Amino acid sequence: MRTDKSEPIASRTSLVPQGKLVSTVQIESFSTEPAHQHIVQRTVKACHLAKEAAGAAAEGIATGSRPLLDSLRLRERELDTLDMEIDSAVTSLITEVEPTAARELLACMKFMISLERIGDLLLSFANSAQAAAGRIDSDDTRDLTRMATILEKMLTDVGDAFSNRNVGKAIEVLRADSEIDRLRNLIFLRHVENPENIAHQASLQIVFMTQSLERAGDHAKNLAEEVCHFVSGHTVRHVLKTYDKPVEQMFIDYLRRRDQQ
Repeated sequence: MRTDKSEPIASRTSLVPQGKLVSTVQIESFSTEPAHQHIVQRTVKACHLAKEAAGAAAEGIATGSRPLLDSLRLRERELDTLDMEIDSAVTSLITEVEPTAARELLACMKFMISLERIGDLLLSFANSAQAAAGRIDSDDTRDLTRMATILEKMLTDVGDAFSNRNVGKAIEVLRADSEIDRLRNLIFLRHVENPENIAHQASLQIVFMTQSLERAGDHAKNLAEEVCHFVSGHTVRHVLKTYDKPVEQMFIDYLRRRDQQ
């Protein structure tokens, strides 16, 4: 019997002894993930860990929960482990990939440097909070909780910005940092300058806690700047000019692009 050679290979069948029709050709389709993508995924995981740590710091200071503050030590260790893992992987892989992937790997390494430092700062925050347990005023509890909550949101956004190449999210992180600075100044005014000469408890620990959160916010801001540069290829100042345009200018730019198409 003649077989029609024009018939697609995948549809040809033969009869096996059991009388069941099966394909005579097994087509295997699978995609191999680029090696550097695993490092990117681990970096995103590190962002998630840092975000969880900031959330635990916020809830821990708000409720005075020692177990939540203690959990920051475990997350700091996990971030240290990821830092060493990614540093080793990038070092061995970066010379074997194309330039685009190499830039991505360098971004991962820069991310981990800041994320590992954020873990250290949040652990320092937890240690100071435990040292000041029971002696923190309600005003300080409110402002420190707010600072840690903003930091948690910044780390959430920076993780999304990195994984989705979203410059808009990175810009939100840059803008949020100013609120952390404002709260830091408010706490410093209350405990360092203290113009009303009001007696405060645990001022030294509270200043340390405030500095830890403010510096962690600076590192989150650095991460957002890295996303802007990595995704757009431009400096943060150039990117901000684009996002800070008035509505009228944005509409004019839109008309210009439309006319050029």
